[in-house]
Amino acid sequence: MSKKMNDFGIEQSLKNLGISTENNGVSSGGDFFAHGDLLESYSPTDGKLIAKIKTAKADDYNKVIETSKEAFKEFRMIPAPKRGELVRQFGLKLREYKDDLGKLVSYEMGKSLQEGLGEVQEMIDICDFAVGLSRQLHGYTMHSERPGHRMYEQYHPLGVVGIISAFNFPVAVWSWNTALAWICGNVTIWKPSEKAPLCAIACQNIITEVLKENELPEGISTMLVGDHKIGEMLVNDKNVSLISFTGSTKVGRIVGTNVAQRFGKSILELGGNNAIIFTENADLNMSIIGAVFGAVGTAGQRCTSTRRLIIHESIFDEVKNRLVKAYGQLKIGNPLDENNHVGPLIDQDAVKQYQDSIEKCKAEGGKFVVEGGVLDGENYESGCYVKPCIAEVENAFKIVQHETFAPILYIMKYKTLEEAIAMQNDVPQGLSSAIMTTDMRQAELFLSQVGSDCGIANVNIGTSGAEIGGAFGGEKETGGGRESGSDVWKYYMRRQTNTINYTDSLPLAQGIKFDL
Repeated sequence: MSKKMNDFGIEQSLKNLGISTENNGVSSGGDFFAHGDLLESYSPTDGKLIAKIKTAKADDYNKVIETSKEAFKEFRMIPAPKRGELVRQFGLKLREYKDDLGKLVSYEMGKSLQEGLGEVQEMIDICDFAVGLSRQLHGYTMHSERPGHRMYEQYHPLGVVGIISAFNFPVAVWSWNTALAWICGNVTIWKPSEKAPLCAIACQNIITEVLKENELPEGISTMLVGDHKIGEMLVNDKNVSLISFTGSTKVGRIVGTNVAQRFGKSILELGGNNAIIFTENADLNMSIIGAVFGAVGTAGQRCTSTRRLIIHESIFDEVKNRLVKAYGQLKIGNPLDENNHVGPLIDQDAVKQYQDSIEKCKAEGGKFVVEGGVLDGENYESGCYVKPCIAEVENAFKIVQHETFAPILYIMKYKTLEEAIAMQNDVPQGLSSAIMTTDMRQAELFLSQVGSDCGIANVNIGTSGAEIGGAFGGEKETGGGRESGSDVWKYYMRRQTNTINYTDSLPLAQGIKFDL
């Protein structure tokens, strides 16, 4: 490990999280050691090899499935508030390891240290939310049309929940699912992204501590590091009641189809092509900040990243000039250095996609007002650092309709708010959206049934970032799934309607007569 990284305490953080850079047999499921090929984890920050991980084979998968099924038999019988206590203790451990885990997220994934710490804070927040929820898994009681009868609904655990997560949020999205799945009485199997496996191993080490301290079976939470074949086994396994998948629309379409064919449940969190509408009544001082962070935060690798700005023609030139000035002030470099605003893309494949998208934009007639490019030199030794860029475009450009996971921002003009909303909605994806305005009527129109068609619609805040108290997810090619807060817990349970007859007769529904 380079001295530069040691200056930020990464090596000590890895040790604190139970990860040895010398250990080539890191566990893929708590105490289960995988037997597959080695996977090398490189940091996009400096291009250095962090550690090698043993990946899972089919035999490892089968062992984890059987262990999970056995653990479920015990875990489902533990009262929900007691399961909440497990999650509470996990949240306390996360507080203890927050700095170390936040650093690892930053180093292995490439997002800024503040964002890495913020991601761990999301884990802590969802634990707090789930602890309270563990005493509120309510059903409904209804009046029966038959005398002497009582009707009600209740929710039961599903069983084994499979979680397939993406590299850009290597720990938070897993926690959104697991915290809710656990308090609902399910056990979980996690297949993390191969691009950030150490973050997942660190989380597994932390929950393993909690399970051991409470003498609970390890199968409540397991993990399998592996390639797409392990993911396919999860998706196609009838023993896995629910698959929560975060990733591309292309893969999500396959996942959703395969899970549906076996009548399983799925939560799909797929692509986003998020826009902010700048009305003529926008407060530009706050709006520019929201747009810039949304576009360049995590180097544009959030599903909620701002891809498009739809700007009223009367303020277009002013907004463009302010954006150019703001981009000129961005500091790009080591994400562990809190003076920097933008870190690297995840790998060389992402850099190529960034370059290809720029060329496609130019070929369609896009005019770049802030040029892009790949950075090189001593401070950019991984080759994954790129310049955030801005292009004037038409919404109908093919490349604008496509989600590129990189800091490319498209700007365009509109005349009427109805036109702006139509442009906002005229993309295949429907995740996050925002309007910047001080006019109440404009805001309410944007939030109405003829407004944004996205799962998230904001007023005077950007598209990027979400609180755990609300349901997170989107429509159309974003997949329709929801995670995190609100009543999302119901996804992780099976619903049952119960009718009890406490009389000595048997009246039938709808007044039907059936006498013997």
